Amino acid sequence: MTSLDVTMALVVGALFAAGVHLLLQRSLMRIVLGIILLGHGANLLLLEAGGPLGEPPITGGGPDVDVDAYSDPLPQAMALTAIVITFGVTTFLLALSHRSWRLTGHDEVQNDPEDRRIGDVAERADDDPAPHLPPEDRRDAG
Repeated sequence: MTSLDVTMALVVGALFAAGVHLLLQRSLMRIVLGIILLGHGANLLLLEAGGPLGEPPITGGGPDVDVDAYSDPLPQAMALTAIVITFGVTTFLLALSHRSWRLTGHDEVQNDPEDRRIGDVAERADDDPAPHLPPEDRRDAG
């Protein structure tokens, strides 16, 4: 393993870590930036997985072709596909965040009241020692 491989592994790890950290924020612009960083990390990971550089995968048609000298085009094609997908998702998220900003005046993700209610019900169920027992038998279980 060369120093370039270690450097690329650290860069990819840092991009994924920063992207996940930004995804967990409440601001929509930080979420969009997190998606962008995750996309860049995935692209670098795909290109790094392609292996060392080689000749273009275009053969001259001769019978004595050394296949090991050519680079693998599949990781490059996957990276191009990932770039297009990341661009589309980023555009869609920017449109959604702009619409949310136009409707609410800020880009903070609001708490969902239904999610809060379900969480409160789950907490009460955890506090109750025997929720499956009738109320008169619960005094004995606790």
